[in-house]
Amino acid sequence: QVQLVESGGGSVQPGGSLRLSCVASGDISEIQFMAWTRQVPGKEREFVASILWSGGATDYAEFVKGRFTISRDTAKNTGYLQMNSLNPEDTAVYYCNANVELTSDYSRRDYWGQGTQVTVSS
Repeated sequence: QVQLVESGGGSVQPGGSLRLSCVASGDISEIQFMAWTRQVPGKEREFVASILWSGGATDYAEFVKGRFTISRDTAKNTGYLQMNSLNPEDTAVYYCNANVELTSDYSRRDYWGQGTQVTVSS
């Protein structure tokens, strides 16, 4: 069993910055990748960014390129999403998810964090 705990959400003004964290704990042999998605009520959930744990290759949605940076600290089983130049359209609940190889049987399973609210307004 694996748990993902998110933190760092909050309310900021347009042009401001936030840094989200996602800490994985539990029966972890090795994280395979971590991703961030976001969702607005009444809208479909959309992909934001992802990172491979081994090697650190990244992928970004077009609407966050140049503004958001995804990273990870492998020693801490923690992923980060640095969000700069935020605008009101970035307002959403942000979720982290990770594919994790388990120590119990070395199977690989997907886990989701609880979500954290990001609000951008003046």
